[in-house]
Amino acid sequence: MRIGITGSSGLLGTALVSRLNDLDHEVLALVRHKPLHPGQAYWDPSAAALQTQALEGLDAVVHLAGEPIVSGRWTSSKRARIRDSRVEGTGLLARGLAGLSRRPRMLLCASATGYYGERGDEACAEKDPPGQGFLAETCAAWERAADPAREAEITTLHFRIGMVLTPSGGALARMLPFFRLGLGGPLSSGDQYWSWIALEDLVNLFLHYLTRESTSGAVNAVAPEPARSREFARELGRVLRRPAFLPVPRFALRLALGPMTDEVLLTSTRALPFRAAGEGFEFDSPSLGEALRRALTTVR
Repeated sequence: MRIGITGSSGLLGTALVSRLNDLDHEVLALVRHKPLHPGQAYWDPSAAALQTQALEGLDAVVHLAGEPIVSGRWTSSKRARIRDSRVEGTGLLARGLAGLSRRPRMLLCASATGYYGERGDEACAEKDPPGQGFLAETCAAWERAADPAREAEITTLHFRIGMVLTPSGGALARMLPFFRLGLGGPLSSGDQYWSWIALEDLVNLFLHYLTRESTSGAVNAVAPEPARSREFARELGRVLRRPAFLPVPRFALRLALGPMTDEVLLTSTRALPFRAAGEGFEFDSPSLGEALRRALTTVR
């Protein structure tokens, strides 16, 4: 297949491109600088610039680009970058693909379980409506921005991604230094559910849908066993062979991380992979302990 990809240098993009290359697919990376070789095409959502002619005849496009959520404090400008990079970028890409004479068969877009907002113990399915709050509203607008592609009969999937378990970045990477020092533990009450997925399973999930016929809609990109914060802390401490019982109070989290604390770390979202399970996907790391051991084996 010929596959276009945005965000190819990011955490997920790097892993996905590596697998696509291993499987002999041809990758076209959309980059924000002058293309250096035929495997790149130019785009810049902030300038509404897209080298559309390079996208003619692609079989699929994977859209992963967006301002990182867990890096830096959520100032007003950071919030604007988080939202605008996703909504404007998706809209630009969807309109560009819709206008092609040889459109791709599929558009696979990253989204997030933040779509559901605070849901307590409720099991969140892809059919459920969005929640409330900045992340939920951003995710809903992010997904709506792909409407031009759907209207052009391009199969459009939104992968609502949970916490990606890798020491290379994201929330787990920020936790590791504290847990390695024996200073880790549940956050606040520890009752909130975290939906997570191993990086390798996330890559496999994208490949699963790239290579099958499907219908437009959302896919919960999460493992089948979401964990409460206290369970996550216990398993991570067990894998690292460190104590992990010291609860981190809410005020300390807010002092250290600011406004992102409530929506990223303290919100309870128990999303389950109903669609993926129903469409034949099998997880290599369905349990948290196994996923953490695999992720951290080489980096203890």
